[in-house]
Amino acid sequence: MKDLIRKWREENAWHPFSVLAKKELADHIRSFRFIVLFVLVMLICVGSLYVVLSNIRDAAAQVDAENANLFLKIFTLSNGNLPPYFALLGLIGPLVGISLGFDAINAEMNKRTLGRILAQPIPRDAVINAKFTAAAAAISIMICSLSFFMIGFGIWFIGIPPTFEEFLRILIFTIVTIIYIAFWINLSIIFSTLFKQPATSALTCIAIWLFFSVFYNILLSFLAGPSSTGGTSGWTYYLSQLSPNQIYSNVTSVLLTPGIRSAGPLSVSQVAGSVPSPLPLQQSLLVIWPHLTTLIAGTFICFGMAYLLFIRKEIRS
Repeated sequence: MKDLIRKWREENAWHPFSVLAKKELADHIRSFRFIVLFVLVMLICVGSLYVVLSNIRDAAAQVDAENANLFLKIFTLSNGNLPPYFALLGLIGPLVGISLGFDAINAEMNKRTLGRILAQPIPRDAVINAKFTAAAAAISIMICSLSFFMIGFGIWFIGIPPTFEEFLRILIFTIVTIIYIAFWINLSIIFSTLFKQPATSALTCIAIWLFFSVFYNILLSFLAGPSSTGGTSGWTYYLSQLSPNQIYSNVTSVLLTPGIRSAGPLSVSQVAGSVPSPLPLQQSLLVIWPHLTTLIAGTFICFGMAYLLFIRKEIRS
């Protein structure tokens, strides 16, 4: 058995993908860019914790003791001036993903290093796979460390640990956030492959982020026109689900707020007779499953597009 393990390690120790992925991950972790991004997200975390310190006692006094889910308030509490932690992460997360992917390909081409790498006996797909894997691993380290920091702070400040269901909700929220940022990493790699200059790919990705973050909802409101009921029409709701920001907001809201029973608008017949109690985790997952599937599919589609563009791209040393 030991001989088989040693043989497997010898055969896979210097696989091109593993070598490139480790090198890219080390470059990300040691780069000044990653440190700045980590400090930025950490400031968001500290700002959310300040809101929790100021309002958690009032929130605890207003919730039902049996259905409190008090620990989740750390991620969802807001004072009206600063959005909650998950909303801030949904706003800044795309910038973090774009920052790690906008120059993944074109910067290597401008330095003439990509041609030298591919001149070696290295499969071309190992390069693009390593680029995405390293960026996703760096994001995973960042988001997981912040989530566990929030959990540790909550245990210290509130004095009670999270229940098993609350811990699972936070864990799934962390995974969803990583997938959401991975979508923007893949999108930025697409434009890094298409454009020669990193500045052009960065500006294009930021323009898309601004469109979905700010102007998309304004455009939908303009197209929908004034509503006599003040609600959301069906076609407007379905169009809003084309925005990755809105999909992420729907998923995380249901995950971190068990009292939310739907990720979309409810009809009068659906509201009538419903019991105002928190949903169990299994039911919350059923509610968000279509949105979560859409987010995962979008991430894979963007990666597939980046993969095909890179494989077919002419690269000269």
